[in-house]
Amino acid sequence: MTRLVFIPSFLVLGSLLAAGPGFNGRWDITVKGEPRNRAWWLGIEGAGTPHPKGSFISAFGGALNPIEEISVHGNQLTFGFRHDGRHLVYKATLAGGRLQGIFEEDGKQKLTFTGVRAPVIRDKEDGTWKKASPVDLFNGRDMSGWKPLIPNLPLGWKVENGVLVNTPKANNLITDRKFWNFELDAEFRVGPHSNSGIGLRGRYEVQILEDYGRPPDAHSNGALYSRIVPSVNASKPAGEWQTYHIRLVGRTVTVALNGRKIIDKGEIDGLTAIAVDPNEGEPGPLILQGDHGSVEFRKLVLTPLTH
Repeated sequence: MTRLVFIPSFLVLGSLLAAGPGFNGRWDITVKGEPRNRAWWLGIEGAGTPHPKGSFISAFGGALNPIEEISVHGNQLTFGFRHDGRHLVYKATLAGGRLQGIFEEDGKQKLTFTGVRAPVIRDKEDGTWKKASPVDLFNGRDMSGWKPLIPNLPLGWKVENGVLVNTPKANNLITDRKFWNFELDAEFRVGPHSNSGIGLRGRYEVQILEDYGRPPDAHSNGALYSRIVPSVNASKPAGEWQTYHIRLVGRTVTVALNGRKIIDKGEIDGLTAIAVDPNEGEPGPLILQGDHGSVEFRKLVLTPLTH
């Protein structure tokens, strides 16, 4: 004899809601087959409630995009965007505390991805860090210690008269070595309407932009791109040499532009769009962005910080 077992609807609803909160939090995402070797980042709040919300890097524009469409049904999170006539949809399930997902564009699968929870980084800017011996990342003669981010694309960089110079739409450069906590001193120059950046640990971009005289915003010269707005615009006009002094300890970043502190112990919530290394709890490389406008560097000195 077959017995029918009826499960009360409130128990079914409860089990679905119980699965939802597992998506909450910050996620570092590795993408299989991403053509630019980029990593993604996802932040979710309110999963398991009627009104989940979130933000994502990088759907389009290289910015921190507020999620436009989002739903959680049982063990599946679906979110998406409509941009330039395209429908971008991301679907993920939870398995063993990890995200397993696919990305679709206009209903066609494009990529697969996995996500892990962003780690708690316990290193704090507490005055106990000591400077080790500085590392000269650019020797003024050649590109020793650097490699192209995407090996099968043209390099687009050269050394001229002791200066590292790109041609617009060049490859991004990435260091052979990886670093954790450090100070970075850089001297750079950009032309009119130009745009570049320095990727810290291969994850967090300090923006380089020709924006003399404009009000600061999340994409200004010296911003932690799309995340931390500089307190002032300290930029020089196009064609003049400028300086950065950047200090990174754990998730805390301080930026001085042309001798003026514009970010003071800002807390980094997560990856920016330059990210190629999603493993936030580990050392990472330095990136020089060359795939936008023209930029020159004549000094890149990194000083590790140790206890």
